[in-house]
Amino acid sequence: MNDSRVGTAITHRRYVPYSHTHYAGNLVDGAYSLGLFGDVATELCIRLDGDEGLFASYSDVQFKAPVRAGDLLEVTATLVRAGTRSRVIDFEVRVVGRGAPTPEAPGAATILEPAIVATTATGTVVVPAAAP
Repeated sequence: MNDSRVGTAITHRRYVPYSHTHYAGNLVDGAYSLGLFGDVATELCIRLDGDEGLFASYSDVQFKAPVRAGDLLEVTATLVRAGTRSRVIDFEVRVVGRGAPTPEAPGAATILEPAIVATTATGTVVVPAAAP
């Protein structure tokens, strides 16, 4: 059975504050991306099912490039399969902008073209059964 909701995508944008720096070089830990995946999955479930849903599992997570404080991120969730209660979702974090401070311009930043794919994942969320 084809579900017309498959292919639905939600995108959030987020600036990574310097207060989230976790490692040298202004690196942010990988859990930061996973938290963002939870946020965008929640909106996807609300829009498609009228419920926030519960994250059940990840079947794959790939950290492909660093996320740094000062980055501007796009976080996308795309529904790839819908079961009776489960929703399989592909996730991607793209760095679309990055801080580029210099002593002369400490707040300098640049838009990245092309964007850098930093993190990808596939996860499953569960929503309540539809009312009869």
